[in-house]
Amino acid sequence: MIAVLKDRGITDARLLRAMGKVERHLFVPEPFTNRSYEDSALPIGKGQTISQPYTVAFMTQALGIKEGERVLEVGTGSGYQAVILAEMGARVFTIERNLELLAGARKLFDRLGYRIVSKAG
Repeated sequence: MIAVLKDRGITDARLLRAMGKVERHLFVPEPFTNRSYEDSALPIGKGQTISQPYTVAFMTQALGIKEGERVLEVGTGSGYQAVILAEMGARVFTIERNLELLAGARKLFDRLGYRIVSKAG
């Protein structure tokens, strides 16, 4: 996955390290985990998807995140983007309207040890 991102022009070393470290399959439900590292969006339930890795990388690189900066994410979904941002050192605040998706993301944040502020909204 990282090689594909590099080939598509993603150059931010911190971002590439974060995306290499964060295990995307943890954010993808069965029966799609076998496709977790493809460069494609995948369903996560409730009519929502986890964005394709290139989309996450492109948007995150465009932000130019610096360690310690605060980021508000609207639409937590699986929590993958929030964890990538946190892994890069951002202080992440995320809002999700679907309580079931939010609960799943919060469990992952806790399990993986990320301090991400998440709210329903």
